[in-house]
Amino acid sequence: MQETDGTPARRFGLPTAICLVMGNIIGGGIFLLPASVAPFGTVSLLAFGVLTIGAIALALVFGRLAERHPHTGGPYVYARAAFGDFAGFLSAWSYWTMTWVSNAALAVAGVGYFHVLTGGSSSKTTDLVIALLMLWLPALANLAGTRWVGAVQVISTVLKFIPLLFVAVAGLFFFDPKNLGSFSEGGGSWASGLSASAAILLYSYIGVESAAMSAGEVRDPERNVGRASVLGTIGAAVVYLLGTVAVFGTVAHDKLAKSTAPFSDAVDAMFGGQWGGTLIAFAAVVSIVGALNGWTLMSAQMPYAAAKDGLFPAMFGKKRRGVPTAGVLAAAVLASLLTIVNYVSGSGGVFEILVLITTFSATVPYLLATAAQVFFLLKGEREKVHAGRFTRDMVFALGGFGFSFWLVAGAGYAAVYQGGLFLLAGILVYAFMAARRTATEEREDEPVAAAEKSAEPELVA
Repeated sequence: MQETDGTPARRFGLPTAICLVMGNIIGGGIFLLPASVAPFGTVSLLAFGVLTIGAIALALVFGRLAERHPHTGGPYVYARAAFGDFAGFLSAWSYWTMTWVSNAALAVAGVGYFHVLTGGSSSKTTDLVIALLMLWLPALANLAGTRWVGAVQVISTVLKFIPLLFVAVAGLFFFDPKNLGSFSEGGGSWASGLSASAAILLYSYIGVESAAMSAGEVRDPERNVGRASVLGTIGAAVVYLLGTVAVFGTVAHDKLAKSTAPFSDAVDAMFGGQWGGTLIAFAAVVSIVGALNGWTLMSAQMPYAAAKDGLFPAMFGKKRRGVPTAGVLAAAVLASLLTIVNYVSGSGGVFEILVLITTFSATVPYLLATAAQVFFLLKGEREKVHAGRFTRDMVFALGGFGFSFWLVAGAGYAAVYQGGLFLLAGILVYAFMAARRTATEEREDEPVAAAEKSAEPELVA
């Protein structure tokens, strides 16, 4: 396969694709999750289980869609194929916004863990430099080509998986049921605790679409995208569940509910001393850098696919070494500007609004993709639907849609409001790109029409 610069592209194998999914799902948030859901009781573990089922259903939907459309762009490709250019653009615009804003948030979150790891002092200038390095080192790895992207993703996934797995396995030997607390804390019903904890956990599985997004760079995408999506999601779920159970069983509930570093507290409770903080800080930094590496690639893939169809500027549609370089650079620059604003202004107002936008923006492509699967199934196109799979695929599609809809509901009113406004603002961008593409097509058609006219025989009176 040749790229736009004429160089041969390297494709991801199944292990790398699985690591891409796991690495993008497991970011830095896992290291605070046990403390975040502890106030609701152990019912939050049940919420994890329910959400895992929804995420796997969504992964299976992406696998089926990739069989029909094994192209880079994932949710964008499916929405456009089912509902046309406008739906495809909304998917691309929403997802692209989410990726680079999320990258800025990840980089800012990683600064705190970096200071714990190194013991360095914090200042605005130092923090800004560290955050920018966290953005640009993964960007440089992406610019070096898919080979480096895959290598960084595999290494970072293994390095962060080992400490988390260590805590999960060691926690079994120090597990004390007395630390768990009650099934439902706070005096409320277990149903309300389930919903409340689920609202916090909902976004733990954002990234399940990563293999579908990079289908064009995955070997044998018709088979491997679905397998990578499901296996990567299950792998992330195992890490989430085992790690959370281990922390719940080793740290006293009243202390866990107030903890700012639950995995570090768990290691300290098991072995004593203060080395647990350093271990977990290392895992957190590696996890965040790995997630930034994967999400930087995702931030370039969606506009690449849209640019090939004339819905994004043409510069986004060119690749070098298998990577859309303009998309990588644009995401890195935009995330850097947002990070600089966050530190220089001294106010989190603008930053918090944009982070709210990401929580809503991530769900729009999911809803459109699962709705596209329902459309294909109901339309009954023989070349796109396997008759023996109809019922099963429809259940997964509806389950994935329900899961995505739950994500929107869990985002909260502010996220939906801010995200909806930004999504609507993209309509103006679509109008500009659609008009430009139409004008280009008309100019290209003029010589053809003129040639056809000159070829017509003249009528003699």
